[in-house]
Amino acid sequence: MKNNHRILAVGSMAFDSIQTLSGKAEHVLGGSVNYFSAVASHFTEVSVIGVVGQDFPKSHLDWMSGRGIDISGVEIVEGKTFHWVGEYDNYMNEAKTLSTALNVFEHFSPKLNDIHKEASVIFLANIDPVLQKSVLDQANNHRFVACDSMNFWIAGKRNELLETLKQVDLLSINEGEAYLLSEQKNLIQAANTIRDMGPSTVVIKRGEYGAAVFGPKGAFVIPAFLVPNVIDPTGAGDTFAGGMIGYLARNGVDRDLAKSDPEGWDRMLRRAALSGCVSASFTVEDFSLHRLIRLEDGEIANREKQLIKMINIPG
Repeated sequence: MKNNHRILAVGSMAFDSIQTLSGKAEHVLGGSVNYFSAVASHFTEVSVIGVVGQDFPKSHLDWMSGRGIDISGVEIVEGKTFHWVGEYDNYMNEAKTLSTALNVFEHFSPKLNDIHKEASVIFLANIDPVLQKSVLDQANNHRFVACDSMNFWIAGKRNELLETLKQVDLLSINEGEAYLLSEQKNLIQAANTIRDMGPSTVVIKRGEYGAAVFGPKGAFVIPAFLVPNVIDPTGAGDTFAGGMIGYLARNGVDRDLAKSDPEGWDRMLRRAALSGCVSASFTVEDFSLHRLIRLEDGEIANREKQLIKMINIPG
């Protein structure tokens, strides 16, 4: 691993209480950068910025450090950690939020140190677009920016999000969010409209159906890796991003590649999206980060080969 492949990930570190068809998990680890970094660290070096309360387990921070994840940007402040409570319907496609306690996350203000400012790739997880832009304003050496968002920010802070998107190279959102942001009713038209807002590449996450990717060379789809038993889909989108952005960072992604070598960029994107879908498949096999903590590098590579075999169509 090399420093010039480092990813800076900024977002939430949380506790989740989740009800699915498989059971219930109370006050387990969650949060976007926890999921993202757990996977991305299998590909390259990762630094995280987040805030937690005094109730956050030191054992998990130790585990992150043991994985080589830089946690110098994690603030531990007086109070309780962000806590989300949700449940899934029978199809496990979308979570219904029952309650949200922002706690110390309410006053989260990302501050970059010298290590963070030198990161070549930035992942802006699903947080206030004003905070996302403040991260970019502080950074000075990044070559690529990936971003996530959600309906709450699209509807509530649309203008601020549009300003942030002007500096984003890849946007990762789900279908409903794409329609809301673009104000279109067709997926291709939605993606093209969003690409006009700034991101040269738009990734539409489609849950159990995988992902549709729209870039300079057009669109392609990657199916999800099929698993026999889905326990908890929470964090799958963040681990998809961890696998995809992790692969791109490890292979020296640069925003100029999309313009200078569209064919090469398309090949890299296809391979990265494959890594993303495979990474997400591990997340859903257990509650919280349990499966990801047990994850080994060889498992990722093995599933990538299996997924390639699944989608191979003879000429």
